[in-house]
Amino acid sequence: MLNFVPSHTIDFEQLWTLISTRNKWFINVRYFVVAAFALFVLVMQHLFKINFTYEQLWAFTVIAAAIFFVNIIYNYVDLSGFVKNDSEGFNQLHFAFNQIIVDLLAIALLTYYTGGIESPFYLFFVFHMFIGSMILPNYVVYSLSGIIISYMGVLSYLEFNGLLAHFTFGNLLAAPLYTNPRYIVIFVTAFTIMMLVSVFLANNISRAHFLRSQQLKLTLNRLKNAEKTKMKYTMGIVHEIKSPIVGAQSNLDLVLKGFTGEVNTASQEKIKRARIRTDEAIAIINDILKISKLKLLESLNKEEVNIVKFVEDTFAKKDSQILSMEVSTKIADKRKDKLPVSIDPALFELVFSNLIGNAIKYNTPGGNIEVIIGTNENGEVEIIVADDGMGIPDDDKHKMFQDFYRSSNAKHKGIEGTGLGLSVVKEIIEQHDGTITFNSPSRLTKEGRRGTEFILTLPAV
Repeated sequence: MLNFVPSHTIDFEQLWTLISTRNKWFINVRYFVVAAFALFVLVMQHLFKINFTYEQLWAFTVIAAAIFFVNIIYNYVDLSGFVKNDSEGFNQLHFAFNQIIVDLLAIALLTYYTGGIESPFYLFFVFHMFIGSMILPNYVVYSLSGIIISYMGVLSYLEFNGLLAHFTFGNLLAAPLYTNPRYIVIFVTAFTIMMLVSVFLANNISRAHFLRSQQLKLTLNRLKNAEKTKMKYTMGIVHEIKSPIVGAQSNLDLVLKGFTGEVNTASQEKIKRARIRTDEAIAIINDILKISKLKLLESLNKEEVNIVKFVEDTFAKKDSQILSMEVSTKIADKRKDKLPVSIDPALFELVFSNLIGNAIKYNTPGGNIEVIIGTNENGEVEIIVADDGMGIPDDDKHKMFQDFYRSSNAKHKGIEGTGLGLSVVKEIIEQHDGTITFNSPSRLTKEGRRGTEFILTLPAV
């Protein structure tokens, strides 16, 4: 089987997607062409009074019916999976070539039965070669162009010498052109030039476009690999930063436990504060490492999970923080059907850890956190994480999902953070074909407590 794959192909996935799309386009357009041709014949007959012979009308009917039924077969073949997206066997390029050959045969018959060189349908040869030049290799398109030019030349010769019956385009022309040798020479010459120039231009433009897109794909892959290398390098450096901080924590613990001698109350208080700051630094470093790992992930490892159990587990992991802040928590599952959701557990652990962690961190002692799980009007799973904490100022709302952005009230109160959490949460949700929005004030708002609620939507299983 002939190999039609361009030698300069780098990204085969892009090639097969491109050709597959055009093959489907060919099939869909062909149905329209059959209907348009039937309408054309009716308009010619009844509106313009161009009378075709019985033999011509019969030929038109057979050609149109053949195209229609062959197209049904093409449609079936396209949907059946018989056409492969690889260089071996019958692939998308072979399928496109097969369709073009059949179309050219139909155009050849149609041209003959509508006047040969007097027919306006010869222009469809040029159109088809123009399209073919965007799909098939040079040698194939030029070979087909040579066959078409020869066909028109031989057809004109045979009709001129009376060796083949000539069909007129109804009564459109006052005088026949197929018997005029000068017109035949001019027509065949002009047709040849038009065909070859069209093929040359279309083929070169298409090849340049394809090469450029291939180079762009290669460049993007290089940039992606460079970004991965940079991310791994950053992870290595950030991880090493943990070592001196952990060392400092050990020394602070020794001092607090009295191994270096008695420490007065005021000094102990300062050391405890320093110890808390090192914990915050370790938490920030761990967040950066988690985010870096997320950026390196190529695909999702989805599993069907019980979302209520998942949220309960997240609360359990935050138990010490919840007790420290003395906040109360509540989970309400308002769904009628307690169906699982399909998520990547590792990534969603990061989602709920961030959202619930923020609800604790930006709350006030004695505050409330509520997680409501329901179904929205589109049948999607809707998860609301609400608190009655400090909330988000109106001026900061449009920036909350930006990398490294932190609300002004959080910075003024000296609450530590990287400003990366929400941007990562948004990225994970969108990877799962979901959405995330927020309101502040929240549904739990109280006097003096603005509160915030984040609304997640995920496709139902």
